[in-house]
Amino acid sequence: MKRGMLLLLVLLMGPLVTPAAAQTRFIVRTTLGLPGLQSTCLILGCTVKYGLGDPQSQVFLVTTSSLIDPGSFLTSIRLRLGIVDAELDLLGKTLQATASGIPAALYDNAPVNYFGNSVWHGYVTQPASQIVRIADTQDDFNVRGSGIVAIIDTGIDPNHPAFTNALVSGYDFTRNKDGTPSETADLSQSTAAVVDQAQPAYVNQSTAAVVDQSTAAVVDNPQYAAFGHGTMVAGVVHLVAPKAMIMPLKSFRADGTGYTSDVLRAIYRSVQYSAKVINMSFSFAAYSQELSQAITYAGQKGVICVASAGNDGSKTVVYPAGFSNRVMSVASTTNNDTRSTFSNYGSGVVWVAAPGESIVTTYPFGTYAAAWGTSFSAPFVSGAAALLLDIKSSCGESQAAKAVANAQWISYDLGNGRLDLYQAVQAWRQSLGLY
Repeated sequence: MKRGMLLLLVLLMGPLVTPAAAQTRFIVRTTLGLPGLQSTCLILGCTVKYGLGDPQSQVFLVTTSSLIDPGSFLTSIRLRLGIVDAELDLLGKTLQATASGIPAALYDNAPVNYFGNSVWHGYVTQPASQIVRIADTQDDFNVRGSGIVAIIDTGIDPNHPAFTNALVSGYDFTRNKDGTPSETADLSQSTAAVVDQAQPAYVNQSTAAVVDQSTAAVVDNPQYAAFGHGTMVAGVVHLVAPKAMIMPLKSFRADGTGYTSDVLRAIYRSVQYSAKVINMSFSFAAYSQELSQAITYAGQKGVICVASAGNDGSKTVVYPAGFSNRVMSVASTTNNDTRSTFSNYGSGVVWVAAPGESIVTTYPFGTYAAAWGTSFSAPFVSGAAALLLDIKSSCGESQAAKAVANAQWISYDLGNGRLDLYQAVQAWRQSLGLY
């Protein structure tokens, strides 16, 4: 018992580190190349950190001392020859909403075979699966998903049984590390949940997971507010499109925060490594010109982009969902086909909606959780896009959006309605002359 308490204390405290000097981060686009930008920074007192992966190698992360006024610096650098533009490197967040009760499906842990992998029965048969008609669509149209779905998020549990043979190599942009970014690396010291005979417990205000009490106590901490988010999002994509491959790209930390610069790197890497769908279950409150350009570039390369509409419960526009002509923005609905109270809404804000409450999905430590938020509505649509790709691999953003628009009508506040996979796939087949 004493040993367990000591381990828990170490986990909560984390490693002792020396705080880094505060810096302000900027994204700079230049035609000068790296040497020219470094010369400019020698004059202005900034530091070039690294390029952000754009195809022309013109976009860089630049930092200054926090003592330098950001507004003044932006004015100064924009006036320099060869500087196309500069903007603050904004901090965004993953999107989760407050949990409300533990669904019965989370207690249904009977193992079943799901396209070659062992998963929980409650995961496959949960209400959301039936609402969007996953099984009917897979069976009647013989679709299982195709292509690579890049998930820009907090990482993944690469050892989860549900993802066996379903992952391609990703990248951890928070550590600049190649390979598959494991979420458990964010814990200050390794821990392992005991799932056998464990009961669902709230690990934070938006997630109930089947883990032992000691693990729940560790994760229920502000620094782990979004722990498991990427694994949960990936689980929804895999539920809809089990034969699509998942590329985990970690641009957000376990507390749910992430920089625009890391999202940009993830988008450009997605395209470079042949992803066909990008799921973005996060938001930035303000517009970013560089994020807009990255989304445009992905669309030009035939990539389908999907994003969460946001959890402000208002007509608020957030980004990247706000790039409405290039991204499918997804709101959340209840299991009764009404708008979730936390979900953003409105004409021009939402393209389509999908279930986003009590969603049973994968969770780190090889277990399962129930989650709430538009974060978990968006991957239903990303999975839908992967099903469309199973019919024709050249399906692009506009074609996917048109197919997905064949939805269950609810109200103008929810765009084209609640996702119906059957109608979406059927519409895409008909547009191709397949009946």
